[in-house]
Amino acid sequence: MRVLIVEDDATTLQYVAEGFTAQQYQVDTATNGHDGLHQAKHNQYDIIILDRMLPQLDGLTLLTALRNNGNQTPVLILSALSHVDERVKGLRAGGDDYMTKPFAFAELQVRAEKLIQRNAPSATNTDLEVGNLKMELLTRKVTLDEHELLLQPKEFQLLKYLMEHPNQVISRTLLFEAVWDYHFDPRTNVIDVHIAKLRRKFEELGHPEIIETVRGAGYRLCKGN
Repeated sequence: MRVLIVEDDATTLQYVAEGFTAQQYQVDTATNGHDGLHQAKHNQYDIIILDRMLPQLDGLTLLTALRNNGNQTPVLILSALSHVDERVKGLRAGGDDYMTKPFAFAELQVRAEKLIQRNAPSATNTDLEVGNLKMELLTRKVTLDEHELLLQPKEFQLLKYLMEHPNQVISRTLLFEAVWDYHFDPRTNVIDVHIAKLRRKFEELGHPEIIETVRGAGYRLCKGN
């Protein structure tokens, strides 16, 4: 396993790097956002540990640039900014999980491992199909009526979870915890935002009915016509 740690605080960087090295990870580090973005773009990583406040290029700008470039490597944001609004910003920017400082390495390791496992393609089931909606897990290609849908990483993961549970009503809480691996905060509308983005893409292809809102219960993925 290979991890990139982007952190400007020397003590935190050493603590995290030594922890992953002890777990037999190959560890790369960067102490500013510019170098971190360069390494993330030019190397293959299983997980990126990303600080929010970085010199030269802040963490969210780095993350947005990665996602816009099509990089879907799992990113765990590590930050002293603990307010719920800051956590939501990190998740909306494309973060897969968010931990606040101070923290225990044992928890960081478990969260990182779960993100790696969740993003690893299944060895036994590499394709999902619900009606005319198809998803190839190995290539991360999604098509509807043979038209390819370009999805952001969180949109892909949300749709994947819904496709794994077709015609079932999935609560917002379950979706949030399954996709973000994060304790659900009822004040956040991050699920609604991502569902709305998915719907717009379905509507552009003439299928607004695929994701159904079940009032007071959650969402359901219906078979495309």
